[in-house]
Amino acid sequence: MNTTIDTAVIVLFSAFVLGIGLLFARTGRNLKSFFAGGEAVPWFIGGLSLFMSFFSASTFVAWGSIAYKHGWVAITIQWMMCAGALVTGLWLAPRWKKTGVLTAAEYIRQRLGLTVQKTYIFIFTLVSIFIKGSVLYPVGKLVSVSLGLPLIPTTIGLGIFMIAYTSVGGLWAVMVTDILQFVVLSAAVCILLPLAFDQVEGVAGFIAKAPDDFFNLLNGEYTIGFMLAFFIYQVAYIGGNWTFVQRYTSVDSPKSARKVAFLFAGLYLISPVIWMLPPMIYKTINPSLTGLDTENAYLEICRLVLPPGLLGLMLTGMYFSTSASANTTLNVVSAVFTNDIYKGY
Repeated sequence: MNTTIDTAVIVLFSAFVLGIGLLFARTGRNLKSFFAGGEAVPWFIGGLSLFMSFFSASTFVAWGSIAYKHGWVAITIQWMMCAGALVTGLWLAPRWKKTGVLTAAEYIRQRLGLTVQKTYIFIFTLVSIFIKGSVLYPVGKLVSVSLGLPLIPTTIGLGIFMIAYTSVGGLWAVMVTDILQFVVLSAAVCILLPLAFDQVEGVAGFIAKAPDDFFNLLNGEYTIGFMLAFFIYQVAYIGGNWTFVQRYTSVDSPKSARKVAFLFAGLYLISPVIWMLPPMIYKTINPSLTGLDTENAYLEICRLVLPPGLLGLMLTGMYFSTSASANTTLNVVSAVFTNDIYKGY
């Protein structure tokens, strides 16, 4: 019965999201409107969409595993994303907006010529397909294991659904559904957190039961050198990956592009604390997970404390956080193909 309720929540919300995509079917009348939102996307929508595009179910699986094993350092690592976004907002985001290009490939052709552009297009398209294909695996696994569904058909079905509403509504559909997904995911996590604390007799009980080094900013192999390297990587990633750069170019001005990055930074200052506390709390409830089983810490705390229907809400949030990332890439790859391959040649 519980599984039926959770499945119904996922199906109904997915149908609602597809309906949102259909509402924006008329917005994509030309390249600028379909792939860049007509360069009229409000900065706060761009910032929230960037935030949602940045993580996936892997955030809860991989980072949740680190939080379970090492504690607060999982939050410290994600704060490097906040720092990287601050640098992007100060210097990189407004400069991308000033270029006036639709895709990175178009910018590369202007600066470096046709041969370099062709090489970039080939590498970008190939890497994007494989990377975003692999992104589907963790969310497919979460949904299939939680609801007792076969993994391969579940993963294929989720992938087809992502393609459907992205191709219908373009960037506006992607961004608006990102906002909806942000609300759902935030609600699910905010419901989970107090229920998890209740299992350990509140904050004081959690602190008392946690390992001695659980609240260290640095822990294990995650040293200051690791944090510095990860920060440099995030500056390049947030400021140079076209799936994120698209958020800076779709707003109306360089000032708005800066605000997009700053909003992302602010959200990544707060949200890692809220996300990572549940698997940290589960460590004090069940410290016996080892190896790859630590990746199930987030799902296990959800199963333990969430009532029927809310597990489906959490899984929906995890799925759509993954789809936000994948849909952005789908939109960008199709923009490169349309603007730089089909139209350009």
